[in-house]
Amino acid sequence: MSRTTIAILVLILAVGFALSPVFVPDFGGFAPDQFPVPQVDPAVQPAGYAFAIWGPIYLWLITGMGYGLWRRREDEGWHAMRLALIPSLAVGSIWLAVAVASPVWAAVLIWIMLIAALVALYQSPVADPWFAALPVGLYAGWLTAASCVSLGLLAGGYGYLDGGTAALAALLLALVIAAAVQSSLRRAPSYGIAVIWALVAVIVQNAGSNITVAALAAGGALALLLPTFKAWRSSGAD
Repeated sequence: MSRTTIAILVLILAVGFALSPVFVPDFGGFAPDQFPVPQVDPAVQPAGYAFAIWGPIYLWLITGMGYGLWRRREDEGWHAMRLALIPSLAVGSIWLAVAVASPVWAAVLIWIMLIAALVALYQSPVADPWFAALPVGLYAGWLTAASCVSLGLLAGGYGYLDGGTAALAALLLALVIAAAVQSSLRRAPSYGIAVIWALVAVIVQNAGSNITVAALAAGGALALLLPTFKAWRSSGAD
């Protein structure tokens, strides 16, 4: 396919991804009884308000890919990023429908989404950060948190770990990935911002019930501030 065709395809997938909640309107998170060990208010899951970040993610991706089609359809850097985004957005378009049926397959698919999104982020062009690296970074950052949450839910929901331990393990994994990505990438501070957003919502979720999980989330958020700030200073986003 030509680069222009790829640019059109990525924009179509971004729009389809954003429209996917319209076709699965009843999904508001995994139901407790979708797991052998029901997950009622799991410690690993951020407070509900945090999921509103999907609105900016959808809109920013559509805007960015639209700009890319308009102004950068033949650009090599954009092309490499688009090729990696295709599988992530394609899988994302069906993720909600899969999540309704199976938390296990939903976890598998969200990790596919994450890996492809991270490849796209590293491949994103340095130029046009507000239309390329920053929207993809926000997307990949939230997927980093969500992918680790999915593993925490499976660990607790299938009885491999108790809920608190599963939350701690998932948070540690998210922090290791996020710190490695933001420190090595040295740009796209939106990535770290998305992870910090998720961690703050975990603090809110656990402040009155699980101080250990809340404390780890708080420490992780503080630790990510420095590489995220450095990425902001060097990214040209200002």
